[in-house]
Amino acid sequence: MRLIPLALLVAIASPALPQQPPPGMISPSRPVAKGMAPGMKFKLVHTGTGERIYAIIFSKGDEVISGLTDFARQNHISDAHFTAIGACESALLAWFDIPQKNYRPIPVKEQSEVLSMTGDIADYLGQPIVHAHSVLGRSDGSTRGGHTFELHVNPTLEVFLTADDIPLGKVQDPGGLKLIDPAQ
Repeated sequence: MRLIPLALLVAIASPALPQQPPPGMISPSRPVAKGMAPGMKFKLVHTGTGERIYAIIFSKGDEVISGLTDFARQNHISDAHFTAIGACESALLAWFDIPQKNYRPIPVKEQSEVLSMTGDIADYLGQPIVHAHSVLGRSDGSTRGGHTFELHVNPTLEVFLTADDIPLGKVQDPGGLKLIDPAQ
């Protein structure tokens, strides 16, 4: 009987582990922390045929992507779009490097105005995925913008979110991005 090398057995029997991004890059599949927006409050401001509109207000120290993800999960939202304005004490934005299939980080480590934040929420494997982009105004009038991984509020951020009753799903592309697929 031939002996199979132990390393080969381990490789065959082990589930595939997510591939780690190269140093200095951020994976598109980076997990979102839960419970990082304890000061978040919301109000349902309008209900219409097929949609609900919410005002969601974040307080100092809240992390917005975590809060929006928790909000969507708690309110069973699987299709929404939103806009926001306010201010933040720091943020982690990023730019997607297509050949690398990962994001290049753009850290913002200063008090900034959130000039514009737009995004959507759609379902991926039963969980809401928040996709947001932000443009931040710095004290010298320059801006930083990109995909939003983290945004830490100071003193407030005002989000107006429209949730649609018809679910919208995402699929994962070969590069690891979770993209909206209208057929889902």
